[in-house]
Amino acid sequence: MRVRHKARVVLLDGGHLVFLKRGWPGGDSYCTSVGGSVEPEDADFEATLRREAMEEIGATIGPATEFLTLTEPRGTSTVVQHYFLADLLDMDLDRRHGPELDDPDTGDFEPVRIALSRPAVAAVNLQPAELADYVLAHVEAWGA
Repeated sequence: MRVRHKARVVLLDGGHLVFLKRGWPGGDSYCTSVGGSVEPEDADFEATLRREAMEEIGATIGPATEFLTLTEPRGTSTVVQHYFLADLLDMDLDRRHGPELDDPDTGDFEPVRIALSRPAVAAVNLQPAELADYVLAHVEAWGA
């Protein structure tokens, strides 16, 4: 069985969380964390997070702490999603680059700020559900 690892980051930006809003014309949009597949040139998961944050939202991030791991069996492979929490240090959408932005089939791919509160997080369609549950359970502690 092939195992693929992905590193994803929930970003803290003052009194907000930063997620990616995804969606396609005619479909429902949802929010998810910044991140993606670990590439052979990535030294570790944190290197993946830094590369993906720059590619997807033009961001630099502070040190990252892993808080959740999800394993998803998919036929002949398994995807292991490693979720981290980090501070957003800066973001400039003009620095975004990468295959996601060059492919017209990727749909909407925009950063969104969500208030660091349970009601604000509950009001968005945060995916996957396990991430949403974890964030809802911990968002108030993250804001303390």
